[in-house]
Amino acid sequence: MYDFSNINIGIGLTGSFCTYDNIFKALEHLAKTQANITAIFSNQAATTDSRFGKSETFLQRAKEITHKNPITTIPGAEPIGPKGLLDLLIIAPCTGNTLSKLANGISDTPVLMAAKAHLRNNRPLVIFLSTNDALGMNLKNIGILLNTKNIYFVPFGQDNYVSKPNSMIAHMDLIEDTIAMALKGKQIQPVIKSPHIKE
Repeated sequence: MYDFSNINIGIGLTGSFCTYDNIFKALEHLAKTQANITAIFSNQAATTDSRFGKSETFLQRAKEITHKNPITTIPGAEPIGPKGLLDLLIIAPCTGNTLSKLANGISDTPVLMAAKAHLRNNRPLVIFLSTNDALGMNLKNIGILLNTKNIYFVPFGQDNYVSKPNSMIAHMDLIEDTIAMALKGKQIQPVIKSPHIKE
C-alpha cells in the first residue's frame, strides 16, 4: 500500500453511476493511504437518483470517507486554484461529457471548475475514463488530453466490444499506481490495457 500522508488529493465524481460502487470502494482504499481527500461532485452527480443509488447516499458516503463535506458548487471549487488546495486531482469516473468539456476549456460544473482551477497550478490531473463513446466522437478529445501538459490517464480499454464497441473504461486496480506516477510527473504505461472483456 502507498503512503500518501500529507498529500492532498481531490476526487471529482461525475455521472457514470454504474461505476460508483467500485469507485467508492477504491476511494475507501485510497483513504487508507492516509491521503487528505476532498470529494467534488458534478451537478448531475450531486442531484441525480438512479437505479444505482440515491445522490444523498453518495454524498453522505463521500463525507464519511473523507471526513468533510463534498464540494458541490462552482464557487466552492474555484478556490482550489488560488489557494493551492490540492496536490493532485483525479476525475473518477470521468464521463464522455466531462471529458469533451475539459478538452474544450469548458468549466460549467464544480468538477470542471476544480480541474481548471487545479491545472493553473501546474499540478497533476488524472482521468479515470468511463464513456460509451471513447472510440466514437470522444476519441479526438482523448487524443487532445493525452497530449496536454499535467494530464494523466488511468490505463483504460474496451469493456464490451460486442454490444458497446465504442465503450472504454479505466482499470480500478490501477488508480493508486497512476496517482503515484502522476505525482512524479509520469504517465503510467501502458495506457491502453483491456479490462475484463464481456463477449
